[in-house]
Parts: sequence; structure tokens; C-alpha cells
Amino acid sequence: MEQHPGQRRNDRHLTMTELVELIDTGAIDTVVVAFTDMQGRLQGKRLHGRYFADVVVEHGTEGCNYLLAVDVEMNTVGGYAISSWERGYGDMEFVLDERTIRLLTHQPATAMVQCDLVWLDHSPVLQSPRTILQRQLDRAAESGWEALAGTELEFIAFDTSYEAAADAAYRGLTPVNQYNVDYSILGTSRVEPLLRAIRNTMYDAGLDVEGAKGECNFGQHEVGFLYSDALTTADNHSVYKTVAKEIAAQQGKSITFMAKYNEREGSSCHIHLSLRGADGSLVFWDQDSGQRTPLYDQFVAGVLATAADFTLLYAPNVNSYKRFAAGSFAPTAIAWGLDNRTCAVRLVGRGAGARMENRLPGADVNPYLALAAMLAGGLHGIEQELTLEDELVGNAYESDKPHVPSTLAAARERFASSELARAAFGDEVVDHYTNMADVELAAYGAAVTDWELKRGFERL
Repeated sequence: MEQHPGQRRNDRHLTMTELVELIDTGAIDTVVVAFTDMQGRLQGKRLHGRYFADVVVEHGTEGCNYLLAVDVEMNTVGGYAISSWERGYGDMEFVLDERTIRLLTHQPATAMVQCDLVWLDHSPVLQSPRTILQRQLDRAAESGWEALAGTELEFIAFDTSYEAAADAAYRGLTPVNQYNVDYSILGTSRVEPLLRAIRNTMYDAGLDVEGAKGECNFGQHEVGFLYSDALTTADNHSVYKTVAKEIAAQQGKSITFMAKYNEREGSSCHIHLSLRGADGSLVFWDQDSGQRTPLYDQFVAGVLATAADFTLLYAPNVNSYKRFAAGSFAPTAIAWGLDNRTCAVRLVGRGAGARMENRLPGADVNPYLALAAMLAGGLHGIEQELTLEDELVGNAYESDKPHVPSTLAAARERFASSELARAAFGDEVVDHYTNMADVELAAYGAAVTDWELKRGFERL
């Protein structure tokens, strides 16, 4: 069941042989086998080390296919072609990707390996986020290109445990900072026990940690990681979100990656992306002229041309759309600019550092789906030789550029009816994630919010 035997992404990762040796010595007694679900969460099993070494390494393991057909509450819901009562809720196989084996030093004697999903006949589960991204990476590879990416993920931390937060209905929580700590050394020092534990644990787990900084909302922070190939970045992103929450829980705190927790600044996930040749050569930059290449411009034009159709993959939840507000550093206009943070797409860097930044996604994004959407859009631009419009100079919030879909319902309609989406991802994927949006919209439509109660209980 192993993929890429003997390979590892850096010297902090383990080969399967090394992991089994650690199990044999008793240094590791628990192995987390996990994949990333539609909502961007790690799902899977904690296996005893001996069982993992004796059975799973050779024969693999399985999980119910409903794991790609539930809502965020893990309710079984209708409308999914791959999983239902009528189909009997059968199994999927978890295919171990040996390159992802890592130590989780915040847990005793624990390692993790991430997985691809296949059906029992070994055909890929096309609706799996990791498979969706891999298919776009394969398209790029056919032209001799590799995608490099980095995600900048913000969160808000509270001096309140997850249990206490639930008891308080997630209102009135105490943030770890009581004022704007954007770039504040004092503000981050007050939270350093949490931030340091996250940084060092993630380094042990094979991530290349850059650092941590404060952000604008009360208790808002960002831990940054060095870019890597797109699949590694998505894998690391999913591990980081889970581990950060686990470390916060160990310290009696809680973290949210909601796109918009309250009326102040939302939490973003800006995604940086560039293409390189398989030999490491530059694709987006002409060193002789010191300018962007025509292919780079076509790629950006494609991302812009598909932005509205693919917004569902950048903003997958009802709450995601609360970020898109004028003057909020979250974009409303589908436009690009040079180092212009008011635009949906910001171009930065020169030479080997030339890259595009997609500012649409919030912290609730599924990194595999967002990266797949960016690649699909960019490759469309290259294949169609699209012309990049002139850069937007000034305030994009006040421009006449087309706007990002403002609700999940609007984004759902664009995605479901998009010929571009169906050509890029296939009907199976488009129908699957359209149904995911339908499920969320139905749940939201049935909910009575605290806003309604406050405004209507006595006064209406």
C-alpha cells in the first residue's frame, strides 16, 4: 500500500523503514492515519504501533465512504452520488503516502501518515480533495511545470477552552489580546507559550517554519511557513490546522479558523503560487529582460477569468462571504495589481521570487481545493492564451471591476453552471461540491440566529 517508498520530503520526515524501527523499539506506539475531507479537516484513525507495523504497512486500512458525504456536524445527508443509504455506505481504502510520515511531538510517542483515497477496486476517489489537486498538478506536469505554493493562515486565539467556549455558545470569549497587535512584539510575547509550542512542534513535524506575527483583530495571529511544492504545502496546511488546535486545547485555550468570527477583521488564507520548470527553471520571469513572461500574464488572466466561477472553492462556507467587505483587506473586486492589497490578485516579487498572491480565500478554506482552482484557472489562461488586462492602480474597492460573488448561494450557482469548472474538474467533482453547498445553504436557511432573536424577540 505504500506510495513513494524510501522517499521523504526533508530530514525531519521518516521513511516507513524508520517508522517501523521506532515502533520496534517502543519509541512510537501510536500512528495517526489521516486524510483531508471536504471541509479541510483531517479524518482517520489512531492505530496501535504494533498493528500498524504488522498489518497496515502491507495491507492498508479502510474507512467509510460517508466521510466524503457529510456536513460539518458529521450528519449523513442526501444528494451525494458516491455515498448513501441506498449504496450501503461502503468503504474506501486509505493509501499511505510514505513521503508524509512525520512525528507529532506534542503527543506522546505519536507519528502520522497522510493518505490518498481509492475505491476497493483501487480506482481513485475523484471527489477527494487531494485527488482533485493531484489531477491539476498532473496537467501542469504534462507541460513540464511544477507548482510552488505557500499559504498564509490566520487564526484567533482565546483564553477559553473549547469546552467552555461551547458552553458559552461561542460568545463573550476572552481573546488572548485585548487590542490590535499587528506586528506588535509585545502583543505576541504575551501569547508566546502558545505560538512557540506551535512553531516548534510544526518544525519537528517537517514543516519549515518562518515565524509568527500578530494581526489586527483581538487575539488574531499568523504562523508563517516557507513555500514548497503545492501538494506538500496543502498536506502541511491540513496538519498545521489540526495540531494548532490540539496545542491550544492542551494549554486550556481555543483557536478558531473561521473566516469571520465577529464584526472586526476576518481571518484570511492568502495563497502564493508560481510555476517552475521540472528542472527548476523560471517560468514566470524572464531574467534577461527583468520582466514577467507572457506565460505568467496568461496564467494570471486565467485565474481572474475563472475567479467568479471558482469562488466556491475559495470560499466554501456561508460565513466565508462575511469577509468580503470594502476597506477590510479582503477583496471585493476581481482585479489584479502590483503589490496592491485591495485587489483579489496581488503580484509580488522578482526573478525566482515572482509569484501571484490570491487574496480571496479565508482561513476556513480547503487548501487542496483552492490550489486546484488556481491551477485550473491559470492553465486555462495559458491554453487559451488569454490577454491580461491592465493592472489596477489605486483603490480596487472603489473600482468598476466585477465583484466576487457575495453569498454562498451566488457562488454555488456560478460553480454549478460553469462549463469551465466541468471541463477542468469533471461533472463528478462539480456535482459533489455543489451538493455540499446545497447542504450548507439548507442548514443555514433553517437556523434561527442570535441576530434574529435579538432584533425580534421583544420588538416585533
